[in-house]
Amino acid sequence: MHMRIAALAACLAAFLACAPAMAADRLTLDDAIRRVEQAHPDLRLVGAKRDVLAAGLDQASLRPPLVLGASVENVMGTGDRRFLDSAEATVTLASVFERGGKLEARRTLAQSRIDALAVDREAKRLDLLAEVARRYLAVVAAQRQRDVAVQDIAQRRRTVAGARHRFTAGASPQSVVFAAEAALSRAELERARAQQRERSARQHLAALWGERDPQFAVASGNPYALPALEAFSALSAWLDRTPEIVQFTGERRIREARLQLARSQATPDWSWEVGARHFREGNDVGVLASISIPLGSRSRAQPEIRAAEAELAMLEIERESRDLSLYSTLADAHGRYLSAQLEVRLLGREVIPKLGQAENAAERAYRAGAISYLEWAQLQSERTIARKQQLEAALEAQRALIEIQRLTGQPFVEGAATNEQGEDQ
Repeated sequence: MHMRIAALAACLAAFLACAPAMAADRLTLDDAIRRVEQAHPDLRLVGAKRDVLAAGLDQASLRPPLVLGASVENVMGTGDRRFLDSAEATVTLASVFERGGKLEARRTLAQSRIDALAVDREAKRLDLLAEVARRYLAVVAAQRQRDVAVQDIAQRRRTVAGARHRFTAGASPQSVVFAAEAALSRAELERARAQQRERSARQHLAALWGERDPQFAVASGNPYALPALEAFSALSAWLDRTPEIVQFTGERRIREARLQLARSQATPDWSWEVGARHFREGNDVGVLASISIPLGSRSRAQPEIRAAEAELAMLEIERESRDLSLYSTLADAHGRYLSAQLEVRLLGREVIPKLGQAENAAERAYRAGAISYLEWAQLQSERTIARKQQLEAALEAQRALIEIQRLTGQPFVEGAATNEQGEDQ
């Protein structure tokens, strides 16, 4: 299990593989994961639960206690029984002799709960690891959105310069200059929004390990690096080994232990007592012993046995339901990944380069007076929209990849990651 978690942690950082080396003060995805593992209360809570369950195991291992008793009879009466003349003092030692394997059944139930806790911790750790990756990706997404805005600003500034040049030469009205400046302002607004989203995303990421005023900078990753996946049939085969399904094995042991404990209640326990009685008259001593066996234990245990059997049978239905849910989620994530991966590839190889060529040609034509400002501005807008579309598709693919890795606990990388940025190289 730990090897699978480590493999998943390495793969969740896949989109950082193509990033340049960063300064030591830059927070990487691995750094974020380590901070969460050390500080997140959900993981510390598992340790506290283990202490509670360990105490429960110690308690379950205790045998019925010995009971020391004492009684005095025939005192403070009348006639011959005045004062202590006919007193009878009795000292007893009593306990319960457990039968039917109750002690072992209690131990098994307590131990099975402790064993299931380890799988539960790994499941929580896997979920947290995926959440770290999602929040880290949100920071990287804001950085890339800011980069797209910066590229758009550079385009718009060229438009403003060209519009002013044409206006100064008397080849176009001043309204064209105002329209170009307004488009530049919108691009600068989009950059400011992306910067604010990055700050919010960093705060959201830092909240996972309890940092309230994050000062770190996040190492910029490459969301366009999309690895190849194995076939869906191979991915779905790993679902049986995911912690969400493995947990049912531990739960089965717990419910089987409950059933065994319920069945043990059908065997009655024997209550025994031994002691000595002192008779004041004659100063005699007698030994006493008793044993008592409750009747009807088998019939009284039947409702609890039936309930335990029903819970055990219901577990298989619950497992089947969870398996169907995981399979459906995996199928959806796999489809979204492939669709987004295809979109990133086509936009990067076909659409964005051609729009870049068209925009450059339009700029030359505009400066030569062959086309209007609107035609040039329209091509700039389309190029920016295509970049945003490709970035959103890449982010969607990364989110789907994180979900696939969370469900399966496997990297599933067949070949080198693709780099379909679609930007002018």
